[in-house]
Parts: sequence; C-alpha cells; structure tokens
Amino acid sequence: MNFGIVLQTDPPADRLIELSRLADALGFASVWTFDSPVLWQEPFVIYPRILEATRRVTVGPMVTNPRSREWPVTASLFATLNDMFGNRTICGIGRGDSAVRVVGERPTTLEEVAGAIRAIRALAIGQEVELHGATFRFPWVRNGALPVWMAAYGPKALAVAGREADGLILQLADPFVIEWAIGRVRAAAEEAGRDPSSITICAAAPAYVGDDIAHQRDQVRWFGGMVGNHVADLVSRYGQGTGAVPEALTAYIEAREGYDYAHHGRPGNPDTQFVPDEIVDRFCVLGSVEDHRSKLQALESLGVSHFAIYLMHDAQEATLAAYGESIVQGFARS
Repeated sequence: MNFGIVLQTDPPADRLIELSRLADALGFASVWTFDSPVLWQEPFVIYPRILEATRRVTVGPMVTNPRSREWPVTASLFATLNDMFGNRTICGIGRGDSAVRVVGERPTTLEEVAGAIRAIRALAIGQEVELHGATFRFPWVRNGALPVWMAAYGPKALAVAGREADGLILQLADPFVIEWAIGRVRAAAEEAGRDPSSITICAAAPAYVGDDIAHQRDQVRWFGGMVGNHVADLVSRYGQGTGAVPEALTAYIEAREGYDYAHHGRPGNPDTQFVPDEIVDRFCVLGSVEDHRSKLQALESLGVSHFAIYLMHDAQEATLAAYGESIVQGFARS
C-alpha cells in the first residue's frame, strides 16, 4: 500500500509546501489538494512549487471536474507540469461538489466525466482527440503519462470508473462500503474487457493518530458532512432502502438539514452535528498507531492499494510523523 496526503489550498501556500516536503521525506507517494476555485486558492499555481520542493511525490487534485475546467485546458496543465517535472502528476476527477455548487451550478453528468477522462488522458500522452468536430493533439508532448482516477459512490458512477478510469477514489475508509464499491467497479471493468486488477483502488479519509478519541472525532466530524453531500445525491437518485446503495452509506443523513460550503472541509463545521460517532469511526481512521495499522490492513485485504490522508485537523505534523515512523514503510514491505 502507498500513502498520500490531501490538503486544502488555504493561504499561505508556504504551509502546503512545508507539509508536502515533510510527506515526501517520510516516504509518502502523493500530495493531493482540493480543487474549488472560490473557496480556496488556485491549486495549479501551487503545484509547481510543491514539485520543486519535493523529489518523489506525485501531485494532483482530489478532485477536479469537467464543468469548472474545460478539459483541453486541464490536459494542458497536467502535460505542462509533466514536461517540467518528469511525469509527476495525477488527475483525480469527478462530477463536482463544492467547486460547482458554490457558484450555483449542479454536478456534471457521468457521460461528461467519462468523456473528460478519455480526452484528458489522451491529450496528456500526446494522442489525438476530437472536440467540436475538430481533431487535434498537443504537438509538444513527448513521453507523457497521466493516470486518471475517478471519485465515485453510486452504482452508475462506479460502473463508469470501472470502464474508463485508471483508478477509483473512494472518499471514506469503511471496509463494508469499500468492499461493495470495489465489487461493482471490478464487475464493470470485466464487462468492458478490462483487467479488473489494473484499476488502482484509493481510499481517502481523515486519519488522526492519538489517544483522545473524543477530540479526534470532533476534529474530523466534518468529513461525514462532506460525504453526506454526495450521499444526499444518491438518495435523491436511487431512493432510501431500495437496495441500490447500501444503507450503511445512506441511513445516517436522515437528520441532515442543510449545508453551508463556507465551512466545507473544516474542523468545527456547524453543519455536521448530525454525523454520529459511529459514522466518524467507520469513515475515518482514528486511535493509536496499532488501531490505524489494523484498519489499513483490513482495507488492503479488500484491494485498497493507496490510502490518502485528509489532513484537515490540529495534529498534522504529529500524524504525518507517526505514519512515517511506524506505518508507511511497514506497508511498503508487505
């Protein structure tokens, strides 16, 4: 299993560079950022500084979307960074949440996401694509490479990921839901004639190492609210208790009353008090180093090969250090 970190592009940018440099030194494989242009600073301006300050990590958004950014522009951004820094970027993509809702738009369609995955990847490696009836390519790309991983929760989105994406991003660490989702992605891949084992499975969730579980829960309860935005979409589309989506994922949002993106992804978010401790424990990775190791082993046994830590809490360096000293290398050898 490889490990990454997920950051918000809050100013000052130097703070992101500092955490990225630390993660790189501790053996982490990736640095991801949110991509919501209104809520935070522009990530693609910060990525070159992260790449300059590190030696090994790959860098990219978790996640971008084809509505906020036109996919030829997105592809050019990745291809340019790869040309500058040697294929050290990765593209996480989805239908859009905070980036589109804050500006009054709705998430894009799955068909648009599928098309964007194909086009961004093709352009970034120098292949031709068609847009508005014209065929074109980036003539300056040489030996480009760009993995494109799709964030998904619902059955239809998971099927698109299985057919199109190089990897799946599951934004939670609940073994039951992850096993359900992986099964659907692999079934879709096999039906499309792809090797299911070729799809990287990434679980992304807050991780907090320490002894005060109550404090840890309060620091990461925001995550249940963030996931709840996507779950609310699933319930509106598939209904509650229909069997299309596990109730283990959907039941907890019954008490959800609304959501203000001004507090998105932040400890103390007042719109996430409906999230019970049970969901925090299931969706996140909390407790001692041994607790973390045990849960990560369970995820690895299900097929998760990349774990990305949302670091929006008050023990960023301590958690990174604990992973670097006691977890990252142990999983790399397993």
